[in-house]
Amino acid sequence: MLRSYEEDGGANRADRANLPSKPAVGRFMEDLLALLFPGFHSPPPHSSRELTDFVEERLARLHRGLIEELRMSVGQNEESGLAADAVAGWFLEQLPEIRKRLATDVAATFCGDPAAASTEEVLLAYPGVEAIATYRLAHLLYLRGVPLLPRMMTEWAHSRTGIDIHPGAEIGPHFFIDHGTGIVIGETCRIGEAVKIYHGVTLGARSTAGGRKLRGSKRHPTIEDHVTIYPGATILGGETVIGAHSVIGGNVWLTEAVPPYSVVTLVAQEAEVRKRGSDPGIVDGA
Repeated sequence: MLRSYEEDGGANRADRANLPSKPAVGRFMEDLLALLFPGFHSPPPHSSRELTDFVEERLARLHRGLIEELRMSVGQNEESGLAADAVAGWFLEQLPEIRKRLATDVAATFCGDPAAASTEEVLLAYPGVEAIATYRLAHLLYLRGVPLLPRMMTEWAHSRTGIDIHPGAEIGPHFFIDHGTGIVIGETCRIGEAVKIYHGVTLGARSTAGGRKLRGSKRHPTIEDHVTIYPGATILGGETVIGAHSVIGGNVWLTEAVPPYSVVTLVAQEAEVRKRGSDPGIVDGA
C-alpha cells in the first residue's frame, strides 16, 4: 500500500504538498451557512451580545480554516499568484452581498410554491435553497480563479441535496429550484433572472466526445429571464438559448434554441385503456 501511494499519489502527509480536506470543506460550509442563516443552521443566539459573539467567533474560525484549505488548493497551481490569506479576507467580506442575493432566492421559493407555509419553512426544509447558497459562495471563489475548492463545495451540497450545480455557472437573482433531486447545471450554463426549475432537469453539453479540447468553450445552454422548466427536461448545447418567458414541458429533449414566450411540450400520444380481468394479474387482451 505504501508503495502504491508513492507511485499513484492520494495520500495527504505532513512532508508533502497536500490537497484540501473534504471533511474540512464540510465543516466550513456548515459555518458559512450558519453565518448566512443564523438560527437556522446553528443554535439561535438569545441576545444581541450573543449574536455579536457568535458572528465574531464563526468569522475567526472560518478565516483560519479557509486560509488552510485555500493554501492547499492554490498550492496545486503555484503559478496562479493567489494569496490564500488575501482571498480568504476578501471572500468573507462578500458575505453580506451574498445574503442580499440569497434573500431574492428565498423570496422566489416562498412566492412560487403554494405548499410553503413560511419563509422559515423554506430555509429549514427546502434543499434547493441550500444548494443555491452553496453555489453562490463557491461561484465567488471560482470567479477569483481558485482551483479545486469551489468544486468541492458544490459537490458537498450535491451529496446532501441531489442537486449538482457547477460553480462556474452564471445564475441570476430570484432563482427557484422546486424539489430539486436530480438537477444538473453545467459549468458554462447561463441562467437569467426569476427562473424556475423542477427536479430531474439537465442543463448540459451536447457531447463531451472532444474531451479536454472542449475546455473553456460554451458547452451548456443559456436560459433567459422568467423561464420555467418542468421535471425531467433535458436541454443541451452551448448554442441552445431558451428565450425569456418560455415554458419547457416535462421530459422534453431540446438541443435547439427557442424564441421568447415559447411553450415546448412533447407531442401527446393517445392513451390505451383496457379493462382488467377478474384476476388482478390478468389484463384483457394481453
